[in-house]
Amino acid sequence: MDFPRIMMAAPSSGSGKTLVTCGLLKALVERGMRAVSFKCGPDYIDPMFHRAALKVPAHNLDTFFTGEEATRRLFAKGAAQADISLLEGVMGFYDGAGGVNAAASSYELAKVTGTPVILVVNVKGMSLSALPLIKGFLEFRPDSGIKGVILNQVSASLYPMLKEKIEQELQVEVFGYVPKCPDFVLESRHLGLVTPTEVEKLQEKLTNLANLLEGTLDIEKILACANAAPELPEPGFGTEGTALADKSVETVRVGVAWDEAFCFCYKENLELLEELGAELIYFSPLHDKALPSGLQGMVLYGGYPELYAQALSENSEMRRQIRMRLKGGTPFLAECGGFLYLQEYMEDMQGREFPMAGVFPGRSYNTGKLGRFGYLTLSAREGTQLLEPGECIRGHEFHYYDCTENGGVYHGKKPFGSREWDCMQGGENYAAGFPHLYYHSNPRFVERFLQKCRDTKERR
Repeated sequence: MDFPRIMMAAPSSGSGKTLVTCGLLKALVERGMRAVSFKCGPDYIDPMFHRAALKVPAHNLDTFFTGEEATRRLFAKGAAQADISLLEGVMGFYDGAGGVNAAASSYELAKVTGTPVILVVNVKGMSLSALPLIKGFLEFRPDSGIKGVILNQVSASLYPMLKEKIEQELQVEVFGYVPKCPDFVLESRHLGLVTPTEVEKLQEKLTNLANLLEGTLDIEKILACANAAPELPEPGFGTEGTALADKSVETVRVGVAWDEAFCFCYKENLELLEELGAELIYFSPLHDKALPSGLQGMVLYGGYPELYAQALSENSEMRRQIRMRLKGGTPFLAECGGFLYLQEYMEDMQGREFPMAGVFPGRSYNTGKLGRFGYLTLSAREGTQLLEPGECIRGHEFHYYDCTENGGVYHGKKPFGSREWDCMQGGENYAAGFPHLYYHSNPRFVERFLQKCRDTKERR
């Protein structure tokens, strides 16, 4: 399989990966190219910028979730219809899931997908000192795959001298630079960047950024580097193959909460639901006054419900309908922010408490710090769950909130170290808790959920 591709990685978070990735994607789209993007790791917001702002398909790739073969298969599926694939790294290039190894790092993803790497180096406050930094990343692993460098936050006058010195002493190409861009700064909040809909005049800013990079990056050389990526072996058949081959399964209507408050979801999860027979019906707990008709199941993903707690609470008819449907037996999945919404009460960011859907007893509250952050593997502690004995599913947690009634029917365990805990509310037709699940790590979990939906008639 011949897929032109390149990865934008960096020595650390905050180096400018997302800025360069968004600007370069926009420049490629302006050139008339069919581009597709992939985010390394479990990040939701960066792909939202790629997808919503640039109008290009965006995906997540994560070797912890899916291993090598399935990761290559998911990459090939997303890249098949594109002229070029642009992968954006996560954290520092070698930073992995355990903190002291490279598992699930940008480096590992680049190796698994055979993707050439461009290192985005923020050289603010340094000049010649950038060389030993770059040298360390080139030599730390002999198979780093780093083919070039982009210098961020450097002046036009200093850049030619730095470029010459780097290429003379390190034998690596410098593909250009990015000057300080005060007009394009992506603001952050407690869970990361703000979402694209909150950035004023985003399209205009992206167009200006693309025009800037056309003058400061050697895009032709970047494209040549992407085109030189090695061919990938044909990926094997996936664990979901049997189900996907069965075209006789009955379509099932699944409602998906989707608005400003609920927008954190892996695109691959939605695609797998559809491939396994779900017709996804989107609705807004924030704005809609009633649930769509004919729903046989419901999914509430994460997001920022704490920012919209009062408005969610004031939509009392929607809260009532969701409570009646879910407590009445409609199968459902809820993750993080969706789980908060299903509590009796939720605090907003100012500590004010508001009534929520009341599917579960208890209240959610702001802890002011990250809780149980990172990857985890989940197994069922009890029978009659969507996971069968001996099975597991993988996911990720990233939240500042906690609940008084988290549940304990699943068992979570960190991939490295000894930390483990009981978590989640669950039963034979639902699972709800803080973990964001990646369905491709165990498609049978989703198959069972959808079968429960097929077995359930609409309850009014």
